[in-house]
Amino acid sequence: MLMYMPKKKNKFLDNLVSIIMPAFNSAGYICESIDSVLAQTYAEWELWVVDDGSTDNTAEVVKKFKDRRIHYVKQATNKGVAAARNLGIEKSQGRFLAFLDSDDIWLPEKLEKQLAFMNRKKCGMSYTEYRQFVNHPDVAGKLIRTRDSVDYQVLLKGNDIGCLTVIIDRWQHPRIVMPPYRHEDYLTWLGILSGGGTAYSLHEDLARYRKSDKSLSSNKWNSMKWTWNVYRKHQKLSVLKSGYYMAHYVVNGLRKHY
Repeated sequence: MLMYMPKKKNKFLDNLVSIIMPAFNSAGYICESIDSVLAQTYAEWELWVVDDGSTDNTAEVVKKFKDRRIHYVKQATNKGVAAARNLGIEKSQGRFLAFLDSDDIWLPEKLEKQLAFMNRKKCGMSYTEYRQFVNHPDVAGKLIRTRDSVDYQVLLKGNDIGCLTVIIDRWQHPRIVMPPYRHEDYLTWLGILSGGGTAYSLHEDLARYRKSDKSLSSNKWNSMKWTWNVYRKHQKLSVLKSGYYMAHYVVNGLRKHY
């Protein structure tokens, strides 16, 4: 039974955390991700698993979980991660919005500590530090450290906000829609902060990001191309400004991962 009091503002329920989990052919990993949500010391959450047209037995795996806070919905065709997240966002009811992909993991105190931090800071958006892993979350890599805070201009220099770590207060940011483009999470954070405001980091290691060991160099090159499009196509920056922020993006990426 959920423990939150149904106080509403902009239709969102106070104290409730809505967790959005897109899934595509995720049967091999999704149990670990859902288990990490069930292990949270903060119990007032709902989980929306949005199956993005899987062709494996993802549905059967998810439906084995009988906790009524877990909701499953399936899209008839594969529409991409942004569309899956947006469907989950549309159906969710919580004041607080969080994201966890179907192969990533939260540590047990993630929600409790981060919500307490947001209450202290009176902030509308927060994020945390995390570690990456390839095969097993107990054998994780270096800590991905973050700045104390970011505003729009700082965030242009590199995405400091790991999607699996973010929490957004929808009483302060009621309309969240992810655009259907590469780096959809980065574009979303830029959109939120472009109107002013600041996102704050809780400097604690509270999540595990599953990193593919295939085509890493290719992925980095693609990421650079997508980031360039973020600057030129979506943020409408000049070539000169785009080059300036791209240089910061590359340097910050090297510092973050090496």
